[in-house]
Amino acid sequence: MARQTHTAKSVLGTKSNAYTANLADFTFTAADAVNFEEVALTGHELVLAINSDPTNPYTVTIESVVDDLGRTGDITTYSLAAGEYAVFGPFTLEGWRQSNGKLNFKGSNAAIKFAVIRYG
Repeated sequence: MARQTHTAKSVLGTKSNAYTANLADFTFTAADAVNFEEVALTGHELVLAINSDPTNPYTVTIESVVDDLGRTGDITTYSLAAGEYAVFGPFTLEGWRQSNGKLNFKGSNAAIKFAVIRYG
């Protein structure tokens, strides 16, 4: 099956006339714990995560790729306790962009919800 593709929410910046009702809003999307997640990677993304479960901890994993020095740096099974939030990134292209141009990540349960913010 295909990964669940997220659309990054671009920040508006500091120009006050850019802020109209609902334009800065974003939503969290429940993790697909079977097919996992992806987002187009430009090198200006932050991945936000929340564990919406009231009692159980769950994990987030973000998959790296081999960089030009032969290294990887996966963020593996980062634990989020019940109700906790986390922010990951920014993710550079080198070491994070998969061959399809995406950043791959996953939550261990649908209680993990993601939002992706793009800046710059």
